[in-house]
Amino acid sequence: MTRIKLDKIDLKILKELQENGRITNVELAKKAGISAPPCLRRVRQLEELGIITGYHADLNGAMLGYGITVFAHVKLNSQSDAELKKFMAEVCGWAEVREAWTLTGEDDVLLKIVAKSWEGYHALLVQKLTPLANVKTVRSSLAVTADKSVPGVPVDVE
Repeated sequence: MTRIKLDKIDLKILKELQENGRITNVELAKKAGISAPPCLRRVRQLEELGIITGYHADLNGAMLGYGITVFAHVKLNSQSDAELKKFMAEVCGWAEVREAWTLTGEDDVLLKIVAKSWEGYHALLVQKLTPLANVKTVRSSLAVTADKSVPGVPVDVE
């Protein structure tokens, strides 16, 4: 992957947008130390380059009825490219799967799954996940607390 050269202003813009995606362009420009029109041009360029990949709201899952978060550690029978793509296409289509990571090591895939209840997760596990042809084993880890959840990456402005 090609690294793109960013200056201090770009980094300030990225840091601010990552912390507050609803900041106005005028406020963002002030914090970056430039005027609004070049700030907007820079934001659009960062989007076009694929550095900014989107904007979203962080929702409180428990308040929406999703009180359970489970990390499913999946071991596959085959890790061939075709089989892995087939597996990922299937599980990534499930709304409850919020993250899907291909891994090295003991497990092949890590899924972050939300559910309304433990029974809801169990239903997904036995009716959808374990019946998939390529699934060898699934180990489930119930999340107790989210002590830190920060989206994005550290942005070093200095």
